[in-house]
Amino acid sequence: MSQEQKRDAFYTQSESDVLEALGTSKEGLSNDQVKERLASYGRNELEEGEKRTVFQKFLDQFKDLMIIILLIAAALSVVTEGMEGLADAIIILAVVVLNAAFGVYQEGQAEAAIEALKNMSSPVARVRRNGHVIEVDSKDLVPGDVVMLEAGDVVPADMRLLEANSLKIEEAALTGESVPVEKDLAVELAADAPIGDRANMAYQNSNVTYGRGSGVVTNTGMYTEVGHIAGMLANAEESDTPLKQSLHQLSKVLTYAILVIAAITFVVGVFVQGTPPLKGLTVAIALAVAAIPEGLPAIVTVVLSLGTKVLAKRNAIIRKLPAVETLGSTEIIASDKTGTLTMNQMTVEKVYTNGQLLNSSEAFAADNNTLRVMNFANDTKVDPSGKLIGDPTETALVQFGLDKNFDVREVLEVEPRVAELPFDSVRKLMSTIHRQADGRYFVAVKGAPDQLLKRVTQIEENGQVRPITDADCQAILAVNKDLAKQALRVLMMAYKYTDSVPTLETEIVENDLVFAGLVGMIDPERAEAAEAVRVAKEAGIRPIMITGDHQDTAEAIAKRLGIIDPNDTEDHVFTGAELNELSDEEFQKVFKQYSVYARVSPEHKVRIVKAWQNDGKVIAMTGDGVNDAPALKTADIGIGMGITGTEVSKGASDLVLADDNFATIIVAVEEGRKVFSNIQKTIQYLLSANIAEVLTIFLATLFGWDVLEPVHLLWINLVTDTLPAIALGMEPAEPGVMSHKPRGRKSSFFSGGVFGAIAYQGLMQGILVLGVYGYAITNPVHVGDNHAIHADALTMAYATLGLIQLVHAFNVKSVYQSVFTVGPFKNKTFNWAILGSLALLLATLTIPVLEKIFHVSHLEVHQWAVVLVGSLLAFVIVEVVKAIQRALGMDKNAI
Repeated sequence: MSQEQKRDAFYTQSESDVLEALGTSKEGLSNDQVKERLASYGRNELEEGEKRTVFQKFLDQFKDLMIIILLIAAALSVVTEGMEGLADAIIILAVVVLNAAFGVYQEGQAEAAIEALKNMSSPVARVRRNGHVIEVDSKDLVPGDVVMLEAGDVVPADMRLLEANSLKIEEAALTGESVPVEKDLAVELAADAPIGDRANMAYQNSNVTYGRGSGVVTNTGMYTEVGHIAGMLANAEESDTPLKQSLHQLSKVLTYAILVIAAITFVVGVFVQGTPPLKGLTVAIALAVAAIPEGLPAIVTVVLSLGTKVLAKRNAIIRKLPAVETLGSTEIIASDKTGTLTMNQMTVEKVYTNGQLLNSSEAFAADNNTLRVMNFANDTKVDPSGKLIGDPTETALVQFGLDKNFDVREVLEVEPRVAELPFDSVRKLMSTIHRQADGRYFVAVKGAPDQLLKRVTQIEENGQVRPITDADCQAILAVNKDLAKQALRVLMMAYKYTDSVPTLETEIVENDLVFAGLVGMIDPERAEAAEAVRVAKEAGIRPIMITGDHQDTAEAIAKRLGIIDPNDTEDHVFTGAELNELSDEEFQKVFKQYSVYARVSPEHKVRIVKAWQNDGKVIAMTGDGVNDAPALKTADIGIGMGITGTEVSKGASDLVLADDNFATIIVAVEEGRKVFSNIQKTIQYLLSANIAEVLTIFLATLFGWDVLEPVHLLWINLVTDTLPAIALGMEPAEPGVMSHKPRGRKSSFFSGGVFGAIAYQGLMQGILVLGVYGYAITNPVHVGDNHAIHADALTMAYATLGLIQLVHAFNVKSVYQSVFTVGPFKNKTFNWAILGSLALLLATLTIPVLEKIFHVSHLEVHQWAVVLVGSLLAFVIVEVVKAIQRALGMDKNAI
């Protein structure tokens, strides 16, 4: 072996070949060999990736183009405007720095997930070295070590098993299979066998639930299957969310448009109007600052934060802010099966007894021998709190008994176990012997139907025992086959009475038995999952299942949930083995026809997620196991399980379901759609208002008018771009938000009629402000006093621009619906925001001290009437336009 460990297919090799390849024997390694291999391979632990400092993360927040332009504008404001510019710059810097600090706080990378993987490792391992069994720190294991395993152990490294005595290992975190794997050394495997089928291997961080065994360590650290996943997790590409893409697109459009308009304004002012260059530059910068919605990043953050609070109350914990909005654009929900769509808890569903196939909900007599056998031939323990401890299959049988008022603890006090034949993987049976009150002994046998039926000579029917016939056997086999088709795990129950404790040999104990019944078990779907799937489909979202479990089980659960139409005869299930045979290009051509992917590995899950992303879809991936983590990180939104999920899967997720309820995802999607709609309203409000300011200054410059002072723009931006904009982010969802298709990746904040609304509403506001200014110039109160005329006109323009933006906030409550339909005053926070902003605006126009600071004059009553008419006209015009758009059916096509 070289210093780089081999990730060979040891499961395909014989025991002797594996030992030879690893340079070891069943007696284990010597201390010198261990020391040498530790130096070569390193410790059995996961590597840490290079961590960025907080300062580096902070600097990354300033790479956005809009942020850079804002910083340049702030600097130029100070250079050209002195103290007035300093106030402007301070506000801009404060917004930018706060936004960056919040971004650092929210950033959650793969570090936490990999740290969680490290913490899952078993602390101590029992290993054979120098021919003796000793306990060592699991981090000191090396390839070639021989490790002992027994029930309750966490497997400390990947190993090829050398012994397996009734050994069962729960590998759900790696494979997604809810039932522990029964290990078998005799099995012959192909090189492409998935992890779940490798019965002669044990993998790091899986749990031994039954029996005992030993194995030789094949791989440690980053070369284990868990280490391989950790490497994938660290290198997984994290795609930009639709929100980030939309904001980036918005930043570029705004920046270029602003630079062009500012440049034109400067050229026209200096070279056409004869404005001094420094004054022209000041006007251009004031225009740029007015045009850039500097509060937008912070306001988007606030709106998203409000969404996280709402979701937290509904059991959806957001780990990364943009995930709130991403939920609203989700088109595909790719869900793991075990623990997400199902309970991750084996449950008895069908019982065949006395010639009848019964549902688990039906009544059972306490003396029913099927019920007695499933509880007697069982090693489940019940702790003082009533919790069942043991193999999930066996605990399901005891739980079924408890549900039928058969408490095995009480029964065993009367009919104690006196002997047993433990389960083993060769004969696939388990038997226990119980002393009866009359002195006889009851032999309870549980096992695989194909093995146990060979040992049955009689059958019980309605309390009577008679010889079993071929017809009986055919009926039993038919029921067994039917239950298996439903993906139920089937066990057979049989018994007999003896006068004495028989010799504990299988040929004696497990022979001449009476057939009692069949029990069909499954990890059932969650009660609310089917309804959630239905609602998702109604909302235009396609649910698919990606699981490491068996194909038949996955297909059965998918049909029960409605992911696959039960009546559809086409093949909608694709396996990991089939996926291995296709290149990415070949898979890209066929992936859409499959709704269920079974027996897949972590790499397969990532390939499936990427296939949908390459098709332009926004995909959410749910999961709870270590094996889900790379796909969770790669998906547009990773959704982890809060209760059953591993810390690794939670660390790689954007959203964690506190209740593990698949239906909570649909709740989160609805909230995400509402959040996007509210961000869209905020952007429509801010940009239409800023366009109005830009057009006012730009057109005024062309006319040679001096309409607004920089302090006016600064105050209006501060008053109207904050409180009302944030309050719009708290608007309730509009009716029918879950009845339309998802937006998808290609839509933007300007879709759904928003771009047109921003354009015409911004132009309308600018024209109204200039109209009021023009009216004031041509109808002066102070005839002959040019300074007073200009002061009044400036004041009226300032008052109109401020009021028109507050009035316009009501317009953007819906793109097409009348404000009276959606409710003008339903949002109490919005009402208080408008009143607060109005008070701040009026203070500068009515308080003498502030009048001087803001360079405004005292207006007459009729001048105020003109201001009010100009402001309210904005509301009337928009309502008329909306009515025309609805009449033309334009609202029907909006998403």
